[in-house]
Amino acid sequence: MTMPPILKFPSRTEIGRGREVVAVTGDQALTVENLRAAYARGIFPWPGRPEEPIPWACPRRRAVLVFDEFTPGRTLEKIARKPGWSFSIDRDFSAVIAACAAAPRPGQEGTWISPAMIASYTALHRAGGAHSVEVWKNDTLVGGLYGVDAGGFFGGESMFHLEDNASKLAIWFLAGYLREKGQAWLDIQQLTPHMERLGAKEIPRSTFLAELENELRLGRTLFPET
Repeated sequence: MTMPPILKFPSRTEIGRGREVVAVTGDQALTVENLRAAYARGIFPWPGRPEEPIPWACPRRRAVLVFDEFTPGRTLEKIARKPGWSFSIDRDFSAVIAACAAAPRPGQEGTWISPAMIASYTALHRAGGAHSVEVWKNDTLVGGLYGVDAGGFFGGESMFHLEDNASKLAIWFLAGYLREKGQAWLDIQQLTPHMERLGAKEIPRSTFLAELENELRLGRTLFPET
């Protein structure tokens, strides 16, 4: 039986001066250990089609959402407080990542959240490194997101909605939760029109990596053990 490869990633300093793609592998490298090591350095797997090799990348421009610049609109909090809406963390990670994989992606062929990615991030979740936010309406899952704790700093991976405003509500709830834990901004990797309307922006890779290092030095515990 072939053992999964253990990836040796560059340091954050080396990544800041190097190429966007630091490694290219197959699905077998999507282990809990490799994912933990990657996210702690600002790297994430960036797959295309399921049959193609997986690049592990740290883009030169990084999208972030600073919570003080979050602009969800005046009515969102009112919607959240209406009867029937509720929120949770890690109540149903499997359902959230499956819904993210099934979400329509205009202009894209299929989804990058392949069965191998689902299995790997589910394993990371079971190991305490990946987490989900669920948005419920009358006890039905209608939106949510999942992401990765890099060791005291949480970054988003993907989100979905089945009801209007549900993905915005997931971000709103997560921002409030992370603020209470001392985190002031969220890594969202790539800037989309949807997130830009919510106040997200791009920053240089060097700035992102420096801020990530500052966050990880704090050694916060963001989520209870699962």
